Formats: sequence, structure tokens, C-alpha cells
Amino acid sequence: MRWPFDLSTVRAAWWAWRALQRARRDLRRVAFNRVAVKAPPVLPEDATRGVLAVVRRTPNTCLERALVLQKWLAAYGQNRDVVIGVTGHGEPFEAHAWLEGERVSVRYRELTRVPADAQR
Repeated sequence: MRWPFDLSTVRAAWWAWRALQRARRDLRRVAFNRVAVKAPPVLPEDATRGVLAVVRRTPNTCLERALVLQKWLAAYGQNRDVVIGVTGHGEPFEAHAWLEGERVSVRYRELTRVPADAQR
């Protein structure tokens, strides 16, 4: 049986797992807009499937996920803001974070953004 993942995909997955852990730790210590996700290693763009596998299959918050994906995509020239929104007036309070351009429920109203160039 052939191994389904190449080394680049595994390295990308490892980076994503570590980045999620660090983002979680940092979010307990500093404001969300001060979390500095480390840059990913130089890998082929198709290694993205390793990153997506990790963010989809490991426990993480929407904010952790968005910050990590923002950094990964920025390394490939796709600068996208992290958008943080809350439910509208009259609904039970909920907050959600996503990347600019992702489909999200219309019930969330934008509250703030973490610009792509704001991450260190």
C-alpha cells in the first residue's frame, strides 16, 4: 500500500498542529490582534491539504483556525483579513471568526478585523 501523504503534506500538517497549539496558548495571554503565528516552512502550495486536514480534524476555535489559515495563505500571496463578528440584536449572543471571503451565516455582523499584514 502506498503512503497517501508526501513529506511536504506531513510537514505542513505538523506546522498547522503546532501553530494551533501556540495560537491557543497566546490567546490566553494577549489580545487576539497581538497573536503572532509563526510563518510556515517553505513548501509546495499543494501541501495545503495537510494544513486543512489538521484544522478540520483537531479541536480548535474558529479564531485559532482563522489565524493559522491566514498565516498559511499569506505565505502563498493570499492576504486575507480575519473577520470577527457577533450575532445581531435580538438574538442570543454568539461570536464567530472567519477569513475574509469565506461564506458565513448572515446572522453575524462584523465587529472587527485582524488585517493580513498585522500578523508579525
